[in-house]
Amino acid sequence: MKGLRIMVVLCIVVAMPLAASGLQFEKKAKTIDELAKMYDSTQCKSCHADIYSQWEKSHHARPLMGVAGGLMMIPVVKSSAFAVKDPKQATLKTFPCFKCHLPQAVANAEDSVAVELTEALFAFSAEKATDKEKADAKAKVAKLQITCLVCHNEKAITHKLVLGKPENGVLYGNKDVASHPDAAYKTVKKSAIMTQPIFCGQCHGTGPNFEFDYPVQCATLYGSYQHNYLSNGGFMACQECHMKKVNGMADHLIGPDFNDKKATGELLSKSIHLDVQTLGYQWLRKAGTLIPMVVVNTKITQDAGHRIPDG
Repeated sequence: MKGLRIMVVLCIVVAMPLAASGLQFEKKAKTIDELAKMYDSTQCKSCHADIYSQWEKSHHARPLMGVAGGLMMIPVVKSSAFAVKDPKQATLKTFPCFKCHLPQAVANAEDSVAVELTEALFAFSAEKATDKEKADAKAKVAKLQITCLVCHNEKAITHKLVLGKPENGVLYGNKDVASHPDAAYKTVKKSAIMTQPIFCGQCHGTGPNFEFDYPVQCATLYGSYQHNYLSNGGFMACQECHMKKVNGMADHLIGPDFNDKKATGELLSKSIHLDVQTLGYQWLRKAGTLIPMVVVNTKITQDAGHRIPDG
């Protein structure tokens, strides 16, 4: 857009084939608990307490929960093209959103996980659901998270034809660490993309997802970043705006946290600008009658690194 300067925003939602790519397990998860255990990252907390605390408050820790305590997948199973009449009919294909909101399910879960999730969504949204039934359903959905292992293994390599798939027992970061004090992940290797926009672009992407039997249109941050920001002279990476360093380490809250309205408002106010011009005058329609009038011209611009809103 002419005159619209753009800065950079958070990760991205890209159209990626639904193929297993990261951690590989002997058996696929049959239940939500099994899948949550496979990708459990609580062991990271002992050494990375601050980062873990930031992540716990982030949307990555509640990718299926939505905003303000809601369950964002209910419309998918109730009123979309993927809706099912009975939870038992659900499969992984019922949830194209898994591609970005729960990629580990695509790689390492059975359809039974989709059934269990759908049962929880139906239970929560039932007309006569009790408070306990709603709380139990929400607690089950809350176990499904974008954990440390998803980003620091599953999504750490994109150029697999050249670099191969992420290795089991290896974490990936922005530098090599020969000796990592973790019984399961004793090595940290440098990821070529961890600090690059393409890393975020895997899930905050380019828009239409044509690989599904029923294509869906989703977030276009990465496409907007490439076509509107870089093409207009922008040069910052998503991480520079959304993972600014706190005490020397990248902020893993990866804001904005839309549940924090005050902080979200402050962040948006830095990028969205309102220009108002007014002209007051009096209209002499006939002798002796002066009608006060005002003309108001408003212009809203933004200089973030992508269109707003998006995801």
